[in-house]
Amino acid sequence: METKAEKTGDSLMGFDFGPLIQLFVDRGLDIVFGVIILILGFWLSRIVSRTVVYAMQKRKMDPLICGFLRNIIYYAIVVAAMIAAVTKMGIPATSFVAVLGAAGLAIGLALQGSLSNFASGILLLIFHPFRVSDYVTVGGASGFVEEIGLLLTTLRTPDNKTVFVPNSSVLGGTITNNSLKPTRRVDMVFGIGYQDDINLAKGIINRLLEADDRILKDPAPTVAVGELGESSVNIVCRPWVKGEHYWDVLFELNEKVKQSFDAEGVSIPFPQRDVHLYTETGKVE
Repeated sequence: METKAEKTGDSLMGFDFGPLIQLFVDRGLDIVFGVIILILGFWLSRIVSRTVVYAMQKRKMDPLICGFLRNIIYYAIVVAAMIAAVTKMGIPATSFVAVLGAAGLAIGLALQGSLSNFASGILLLIFHPFRVSDYVTVGGASGFVEEIGLLLTTLRTPDNKTVFVPNSSVLGGTITNNSLKPTRRVDMVFGIGYQDDINLAKGIINRLLEADDRILKDPAPTVAVGELGESSVNIVCRPWVKGEHYWDVLFELNEKVKQSFDAEGVSIPFPQRDVHLYTETGKVE
C-alpha cells in the first residue's frame, strides 16, 4: 500500500507529475540544447542584421533600404532558430510549421491592416518617393524622414517630435516631397493700405530681394499686385532660393519688409469694417 507521502510526491492537487518528470529525464538534454539554440538564434540575428546593414552602408546604399532589410533579416533568423529549437526538443518540425502556419493565417486575418502596412512599406522602397532626411508631408503629418519600418514610417518634425505614420497611410495618400528639387519658391503676401504708394512698396521689396545673396537671379523673383482685398492692396512676393535657405529667407524677409515699411511710412492695415447705425426716423452719424 502507498503511503500518503509517496502519493504526494507523484501528484500535487490532483495533477500527476510522473510523465512530466520522465519526459524531462528522457529529453532533458535535448530541451537544454533547444533553449541554447534559441538564445544563440536571437544573438545571431542581431549580429547578422547589423553586419549586413554595415556592408550595405559601406556600399552607400539607401538608408531606408538598409533599415527595412535589417528588420527582415532579424525576424527571419529568429523564426529559423525557433524551428531548429523545437525540432531539437523532439517536436516534429512539420507539426510546428503547420501550427505556425495556422497561427499565421489566423493572425493575418485579424491583422489585415498590419499586412497592408507591410506591403506598403515594400512598395515605398521600390518606388522610392523620398529618402532619409527629406522633408515630406505624408498621411497628414510633416517632417524629416528617419526610417521606413516594417509597419510604420518615422518622421522627425522641425520642433524635434517623432511622428509614426502607418505605411498604408503614406502610400494611400498624397506624398509631398519638399526636398526632391534643389530649389524652392518662397510665397509671401504683403498688404498695404489703399492710400499708400504701390510703386514705393514694390520698390522696397525689390531692394530687399536684390540685397540678399540667397535669392536666386534665375528664375527671377516676382513682385506684383496680387489682389485688391477688403482692407488692403495685397502685393505677392515670390523669390526662388535653394532648399536649405527656404525657412531662413521666409522668416528674415518678413521681418525686414515690416521694418522697411515702417521706416518709409508704408502702412500695413488690419482687417476692419465700417458699422452704420440707423434709427426708425433716419440715419445716426
